[in-house]
Amino acid sequence: MVEYQKELKGLAEKILGLMFRSLGLTQEDIAWFKPKYGCKSPQGVLQLNSYPVCPDPNRAMGLAPHTDSSLLTSLYQGNTSGLQVYRDNVGWVPVHPVSGALVVIVGDLMQITCNGRFKSALHRALVNNTRHRISTAYFYGPPQDVKISPSVKLTDHDHPILYRPVTWREYLDAKATHFNKAIELIRYDASSC
Repeated sequence: MVEYQKELKGLAEKILGLMFRSLGLTQEDIAWFKPKYGCKSPQGVLQLNSYPVCPDPNRAMGLAPHTDSSLLTSLYQGNTSGLQVYRDNVGWVPVHPVSGALVVIVGDLMQITCNGRFKSALHRALVNNTRHRISTAYFYGPPQDVKISPSVKLTDHDHPILYRPVTWREYLDAKATHFNKAIELIRYDASSC
């Protein structure tokens, strides 16, 4: 498990680097991304999920609709379907497992960091009546006490700052209390921008 986490951490850092570069951001723009001068390392959490066979899947939910609090989540689905992502004007769309592949999910902290250019993905997990489903999720985030806020390079007159600074710890506390409304609680009022 330690080696698996190490590999997923490296993958998350590569993907984040590519995402930041696609927005024109450098390492200097996201100071906490590659720790300097003794800064704590970014945080990673591995979660194992088990969804037993359910005789009546229409009366049970594996995991309720939610967004992840992290920057990125890497999800291994195994070979049993159950993950669905919500798309506006479409509804719930299944994300079928692909052998040997991971699903990468943008989290709330990435939405904050990039000032809404990337959106966190609303998703859920369904149970089924034929197969036990197991998945592993790796949540990658910044150090818990580092303030996360939109990069100044991604704001201007046409793109005002959308979110106030927040630590991952503060955000997790807000999420625990307000669930999927947490991101709206740290959003600036559009009229004040």
